[in-house]
Parts: sequence; structure tokens; C-alpha cells
Amino acid sequence: MTIHNARDRYGRYLEEFQVGDIYKHWPGKTITESDNFLFCAITMNTSPLHLDAHLMESHQHGQILVAGTYVLSLVVGISIPDTSGKAIANLEYESIKHDAPVFIGDTVYAESEVLEVRESRRRPDRGVVYIETRALNQRDETVLTMRRRFLVPKG
Repeated sequence: MTIHNARDRYGRYLEEFQVGDIYKHWPGKTITESDNFLFCAITMNTSPLHLDAHLMESHQHGQILVAGTYVLSLVVGISIPDTSGKAIANLEYESIKHDAPVFIGDTVYAESEVLEVRESRRRPDRGVVYIETRALNQRDETVLTMRRRFLVPKG
């Protein structure tokens, strides 16, 4: 009898990543007013763009914008089970682009493409994975694009 543990399926080992692979992450997350408000409160982001519905009625978008750093954090979280779930360390976040606004009620999905895989220069039991993650809303519009590197063990 084999016992399979959920933690064994969480993330990947270095050998499991191939350049060009695309992981379509699931599930997505519908962003609520509470999500946005709590994130702003926790991070002390008091910008009226994210909190003042009355003011935002006269803004070019006509409604509250979800905090971009929340969208970034959400997208990283959505991607972890398929990518860096076994990570030893996150090494770098780069090239973060907010491609389109995100609003309360939008559902965010994500996909990640493997750009580079290499063994560690110092430790033969691990390596670095470089990915680009794209966040898409329910209309399949790209709302955020970012790249990151993380260190994972070999299997």
C-alpha cells in the first residue's frame, strides 16, 4: 500500500521544471471589498484610490481600484502550489507591471511560464527557477505581469 500525502504534490523539484512549460493555476479568486480593505489596513495603505468610493465616482475609472500590491500578493499565492511550493527561498521579484486596473468583483486567474532552469553554482542539491507569471481577469484581460526567481531542491 502507498500512502500519498498532499504536501508531496505541493510545488515541484528542480528536475520537474522545463523551459517553455506553462502552468495554468487554479482556482482563481474573486476580489471582495473586504479583501481590498483588509489588505490596505494591514499594510497601512490609506490611498483614497483604494478606500473612498465617493471620491472614486469622479475618477477616470469611476470606482475603487484594488491595491496593486494586493493583486501582486494574490497572484504569487495562486502560483505557489504549481511552482515554488517546495522552495528553499524566494530570491527575486522583478519586472512587475500593472497592465490594467483591477476592481472589486473582478476574478483573478494566473498562469506561469518557465523561462530558465539552472543548477545552483554553489550547492549541487538545488537550483534556480525563473518564471513569468501573468494575471488575467474574468474577461481574459492581462492585469499584471511579473517575473521571479526561486530556489528549489532537487528531487
